Amino acid sequence: MMQVLVKDVWKSFDGGRIEVLKGVSLEVAQGEVVALCGTSGCGKSTLLNVISGLEEVDRGAVRVAGRDVVEESTRVDLLRHHIGYVFQLHHLIPDLTLSENCLVPVIAAGARRQQGLERLHELAEATGVAHRLGQRVRELSGGERQRGALVRSLMNDPELLLCDEPTGALDERNREKVFELLLELVRSRGRTMIMATHDLELAGRCDRRLRMRDGTIEGESH
Repeated sequence: MMQVLVKDVWKSFDGGRIEVLKGVSLEVAQGEVVALCGTSGCGKSTLLNVISGLEEVDRGAVRVAGRDVVEESTRVDLLRHHIGYVFQLHHLIPDLTLSENCLVPVIAAGARRQQGLERLHELAEATGVAHRLGQRVRELSGGERQRGALVRSLMNDPELLLCDEPTGALDERNREKVFELLLELVRSRGRTMIMATHDLELAGRCDRRLRMRDGTIEGESH
């Protein structure tokens, strides 16, 4: 079961001088779609990073699918096989083609290339970037890069999808298309998604909305 449990998590930077998370606790059940809302700097991105294991916590506990992400071998396995991450900045490699970028998770997971190519074309068609797979990332528009990043995050069919402002670089038409695709993929397969967003309209279409402020969760709504 892809349950996420965060208990009394604290995280600071700059030798402890900048406190970003201050005793955050939350529980996300298998198959839930949860939005993290709040202004820039409130801790949304850092919370996603500690859930994924990309950032270590100062204190507190983070468990994904019952496994402690403090352990390095667990973090690596979860990121390769079970967690997909859509970053606020696409984090694609500029001089590789979009296709080559999207196949990186498949190679890292040790999956068959042919299986990866089939999955790639299916997702590229769904997100409208199939005609751009052969282009180098530096030749793509901002919206195309963000949709490509979405394809990459879904390549290994992750059970948990973490999204940091996944539609932030898109125009209104593509924003709606990409968000609907996200919801369809997550809900049809019973996947779990946690999405950081400042878009209250999108957040309102999730199962729950958590409000963050100054490194804490101050409330939630359904």
